[in-house]
Amino acid sequence: MQLTKTRLYCEAKDYFFIVLGIFMYGFGFSAFIAPEGVVIGGMAGFGQDIYYLTLRLFGWGVPVAITMYVANATLLVLAFRVVGKQFVIRTIFGATMMSLAIGLLQPLFPVALLHGQKFLSILIGSLFCGVGIGLAFIHNGSTAGVDIIAAMVAKKSNVSIGRTMQFVDFCTVSAILVINPNATIENVAFGIVNIFLVAYVCDEVINTNRQATQFMIFSPFWQEIATAINDEAHRGCTVLDGMGWYSKKEIKILLVMCRKIESVTIFRIVKSIDKNALITQGKVNGVYGKGFDEMKVKIKPGQNRNASNNQVTQEAK
Repeated sequence: MQLTKTRLYCEAKDYFFIVLGIFMYGFGFSAFIAPEGVVIGGMAGFGQDIYYLTLRLFGWGVPVAITMYVANATLLVLAFRVVGKQFVIRTIFGATMMSLAIGLLQPLFPVALLHGQKFLSILIGSLFCGVGIGLAFIHNGSTAGVDIIAAMVAKKSNVSIGRTMQFVDFCTVSAILVINPNATIENVAFGIVNIFLVAYVCDEVINTNRQATQFMIFSPFWQEIATAINDEAHRGCTVLDGMGWYSKKEIKILLVMCRKIESVTIFRIVKSIDKNALITQGKVNGVYGKGFDEMKVKIKPGQNRNASNNQVTQEAK
């Protein structure tokens, strides 16, 4: 029962931050970028292209939110057999919330909040968009859009997801020169700035969340410290054998890895047990395995060594 409650709490927390991230993206797009007439990358930029195209042909523009939802739904149907059911189901929620966020927020901002400050509007809007996407991603969310196209291309070719997204974004931004006769090279330049800025901020948000710290703790009270770290910080400890060359005495060294935000907890535990403990702290770019991130790399057919080892073990029995 306790496990079920914990799981429900984690799921609810993830969905809360996914929605928060998506609405941050919608706010940045609707309040700063769209009113300036700058077309950005992604499905929001495609929706802008359709808006200006229908406005030019029929005198009225299809709302960006509607175009995004229809396009995402179409792509999800096409992608179902290629990328799998799990990806599609996870993406439906993100696509729905993204269209809802932009549909609700865009009518509230007919003029940019920083009207007359175009560059500053693009800068602030891109920051909101990047933080929003990053926040959604680190909580296992998806914003749909170009992600779907990139996932389909990656399944069928060796082209990376990032390269596909950049190509589609550049095409989306550049298309405004043909669709909207009032568009200028300046608008395209601002759109390109948005592409790189959103990608950079998004990566920073994701990488900051995944940053890990490695501790090496030297203390005669290593057993008490290791037990406290297990019980209070819920992190594992590895006990290493060492020798102090000055004292010529054997010592025990604790090797601990944790999230960056958990570093203060480790320091407090050590200080509460041994104020004279020697501690080294180092930044780790990535930690993969139990309790940390999953290794998301593709294994070529025939290279699953664990499967081969299991088969040999079964045959030996």
